Amino acid sequence: MAAANARKCINLALQGGGSHGALTWGVLDRLLEDTRLDIAEISGTSAGAMNAVVLADGFERGGRDGARKALEDFWRAISMAAMASPLQRSPLDRMLGRFSLDAAPGYLFFEGLSRVLSPYQLNPLNLNPLRDLLARQVDFDNVNTCKAISVHVSATHVRTGRARVFSRGAVTLDSVMASACLPQLYPAVVIDGEPYWDGGFSANPALMPLVTSKASPDIVVVQINPVVRHDTPTSARDILNRVNEISFNTALIKELRAIALMQDIVAAKGLDLGAAGETFIHLIHTDTEVQDLAASSKLNAEWSYLRLLFERGRGWAEAWLDAHFDHIGQQSTFDLGAFFDDPSAAPSQPGR
Repeated sequence: MAAANARKCINLALQGGGSHGALTWGVLDRLLEDTRLDIAEISGTSAGAMNAVVLADGFERGGRDGARKALEDFWRAISMAAMASPLQRSPLDRMLGRFSLDAAPGYLFFEGLSRVLSPYQLNPLNLNPLRDLLARQVDFDNVNTCKAISVHVSATHVRTGRARVFSRGAVTLDSVMASACLPQLYPAVVIDGEPYWDGGFSANPALMPLVTSKASPDIVVVQINPVVRHDTPTSARDILNRVNEISFNTALIKELRAIALMQDIVAAKGLDLGAAGETFIHLIHTDTEVQDLAASSKLNAEWSYLRLLFERGRGWAEAWLDAHFDHIGQQSTFDLGAFFDDPSAAPSQPGR
């Protein structure tokens, strides 16, 4: 077993999930704080892509501390911008301490409107405050030239449904906005004459760029969407929300299954592929701490809520480091075989 103070190198896979991406912010903050750990490559989708480019830009500017500050500045700017949004919690939700927008008048109005009108009708000028904010916060030249960290961003090609991965040299404001383009909210982002939607439909996030990475055999998946719901949804809203959760997890689960199959074939045939055949999968996720996250709260960017998620994410990373730091570079800590053998199983908890 490696010495406790040995330096380790990992690749990160960051899911999307709206403001729930603040969970990932917390995870990243704790990982960056640990000077025993280096981050080589990051694959991100939607909010995961935004966290990735903000981190890489901040790291290029000022190392670990620069990355941590850039992430905090980004999420604080998100919160400030959200103060002008019509999507605010209802007085009852505030009184009861609920962060869901399910009863918010603005959310209910928009939810109904979006079922009959598309963003091409509701937003013909394609105004997007998030795009302007990201343009102010991130220097994409830094992201593409960052020597320490490579970033991969995934978006879904609208006409084919296939994922496109934008890597070094092609990570731009447009590609990140495409990765976060929910078709109910915004018109498709056009890149090279082709339309793209949110990457979560096809790769949430893409793992293959990390599987083929020469920088590290370790892929740490930061899973912020619930894989399992312990109650069967019965209301119309809960059913729709669960359908969306399943669709946004399906791509990741399929890639994990492909990795598990590859590992089984290598083991069964006794193949020795050396370092090229090693892929260690780790998961930072706590099932019990995502069960209370309503789908509508992905649009809630109040600072108090973002900080709550941030602290929760830091706790996840702390538990994972305590339990599994010595396993990095040695073995997987997420049992893919056990996960796929039982379709009702929740992902294992990191040290909890």
